[in-house]
Amino acid sequence: MVGRTMQCGMTLIEVMVALLVFSVGILGVAMLQLNALKYTDSSLRSMHVSFIAHDLFERIRANPGASYALSSLSQAPAAGNLAVPRQQDLYDFATQLKRAVGDDAEASIAMLGSTVTLTLNWDDSRASQAAAQQQTLTLTADVSAEQGVRP
Repeated sequence: MVGRTMQCGMTLIEVMVALLVFSVGILGVAMLQLNALKYTDSSLRSMHVSFIAHDLFERIRANPGASYALSSLSQAPAAGNLAVPRQQDLYDFATQLKRAVGDDAEASIAMLGSTVTLTLNWDDSRASQAAAQQQTLTLTADVSAEQGVRP
């Protein structure tokens, strides 16, 4: 067995290839984690907006004599007034919405009898690669008093 040598370890090229494969794998996992965080944040914002909208529906249902119609969120009261439930409700709605999704949030409330349609818009560009990604949520609810329920 003269002239035959046995390999005793890895060559530098094998180590470099293994390191490259490992680095690409780690980079892929990091990108996956980053995308998961972005989409989780977007989902959380959508959930908050939905809760705020349903809270407003309950407030409208609790105060059936008032008109909550708004063509724009800029028409919402600038300050709350506990003596006037409608004013306090719309102020709370506007401040909660802006706190949840940002100052560029927009909303409109349309009332037709006991049917209320609430349309909410906000910028969700963190969840997408686009410069400005508008999300829209439109909810319609019947806010009439339920049969057999007393206020």
